[in-house]
Amino acid sequence: MNIRKLKKRNAKRQYEHRVNRKYKDSLFRKIFSDRKDLLDLYNALNGTQYTDEEELTVTTLEDVIYISIKNDVSFLLGGTMNLYEHQSSYNPNMPIRGLMYLARLYQNYIDDCEINVFSPVLKHLPSPKFIVFYNGSRDEPDQKLLRLTDAFAEEGAPEESCLECCATMLNINYGHNYELMEKCRRLEEYSVFVAEVRKALEEGGDQRQAVDDAIDICIEKGVLRDILIKERAAIMNMVLSCTEKQYDRLVRKELEQQEKRIKEQEDRMRRQQGQIEEQDSQMRRQQETIRDQERLLELNRILVRERKYDLLEQIQDNPALCEELMVQYGV
Repeated sequence: MNIRKLKKRNAKRQYEHRVNRKYKDSLFRKIFSDRKDLLDLYNALNGTQYTDEEELTVTTLEDVIYISIKNDVSFLLGGTMNLYEHQSSYNPNMPIRGLMYLARLYQNYIDDCEINVFSPVLKHLPSPKFIVFYNGSRDEPDQKLLRLTDAFAEEGAPEESCLECCATMLNINYGHNYELMEKCRRLEEYSVFVAEVRKALEEGGDQRQAVDDAIDICIEKGVLRDILIKERAAIMNMVLSCTEKQYDRLVRKELEQQEKRIKEQEDRMRRQQGQIEEQDSQMRRQQETIRDQERLLELNRILVRERKYDLLEQIQDNPALCEELMVQYGV
């Protein structure tokens, strides 16, 4: 094969599409970034009947500086800090990741609410709830509990550990968790779509055509119909891997976002530093006030002991005299 043909072949290969194995994660985030769908999912999971989307406060971590702790979906609702993670492959380390995500989410919550954790008064926080939505190819039960304590090197009873983080893993492959799917139509549609794409790809042939056919089938069935009609091209590109040029654009965009996030992080650190300095200043003032009160109390005892009641009355309205007597008596 001559060099010209080899270059032509490599150029063609450069722009071939491959299946993006993370498309399910991206699609899940896209669907449940809609507040109404997210509220429906919450109601289905918790047996609640919330209808006001404004009660839901999205807290999803989007900080690209910390790629390792960028989570899928998180939000506050009804006194609960909800963390939803999607997994297209089985991962027993989700409690470890959950610990990292929740620590960051609570830090943000404390900062946003300006909670003084050094206060002698107990401060209340929302209760955590961590759900992992799994739809990988490995056979897993409808529900499985993953514990952080299972990862600890030293074996022992979980209740003996001072730290625990539990993740409830739900299998959302088509045919699993039937009752949950009945309660949340969007989750069921997502499950059906993934099953149709998986089936089409397993039949072989042109992958782009296979995904295109799966989308047609889902539209006909009314599965994610509104999203697939409106954003067909975007979903297609989501399922198929990017070309190098597309990837380059994504990297450039992420770098721009990274610069923005770095600036925001620096601003937040400056605010936190200012708060710490203010707290230190307040503590110093409180300590000085306590010392002054102790000195005044000691001076009062001395004057009472020496029966100098006239001076005792005078110092109440005369700070200068009070200070002079403190120096005189070595208080």
